[in-house]
Amino acid sequence: MMNQKQILCVEDESAIVLPLRYALEREGWQVSWANTGTQALQLLSQQGFDFIILDVGLPDINGFEVCKQLRQKYQTPLLFLTARDDEIDRVVGLEIGADDYCSKPFSAREIVARIKAIWRRMEAQTAIATPIPSSPRTESLLQSSVWSCFPQSLQIQYHGQILQLTRYEYRLLFLLIQHPEQVFSRQQLMDHIWEHPEHSLERTVDTHIKGLRQKLKQVRPDDEPIRTHRGFGYSLKK
Repeated sequence: MMNQKQILCVEDESAIVLPLRYALEREGWQVSWANTGTQALQLLSQQGFDFIILDVGLPDINGFEVCKQLRQKYQTPLLFLTARDDEIDRVVGLEIGADDYCSKPFSAREIVARIKAIWRRMEAQTAIATPIPSSPRTESLLQSSVWSCFPQSLQIQYHGQILQLTRYEYRLLFLLIQHPEQVFSRQQLMDHIWEHPEHSLERTVDTHIKGLRQKLKQVRPDDEPIRTHRGFGYSLKK
């Protein structure tokens, strides 16, 4: 089947996987199942996936560690499954690169709905891109002496150097570049960037801003384009 969505489900309990797999396949999606973190990383090295469902409590590697490892190479949208409705689990998962989380027990229909919502948000992020550019240069939507943004390939250049950004880092920086000198509160940034901002905490924004600053300093150590407005939020200088 052409353009069939590929889903990787990483969960060691077959009683959870089987009904979930049935619901996903009813949507016309192809499902691969890994019951350990090691197996999941092996599958990711062999083929591409459109979505990852990842249990936190795996028998070999903690799901958070699996997420950290895969985020070094892949930006595949990811949803965590957690056995507890624990704020710490939610915060850690979102900070290391998850797009969403769902606490057990859950309904398969809820997982399907969350996957579709994340895909819709991702499509909206690239909807303004120019059609099928022949090169990154012709794709550039926003360009200045400092920044060049390529929405279709989800890339940003800083002083001519392509930044290796996570999806949320890209979204944050792209929004700030679109509105230089405008101060955004943490809540405003969460509302603009995250699929489910009500599940996030303000420190999640701070963590991603910190990561962005580190990557920008690797290009220009003496420059600080992202400004902190204490008690308010963040802005990007022109």
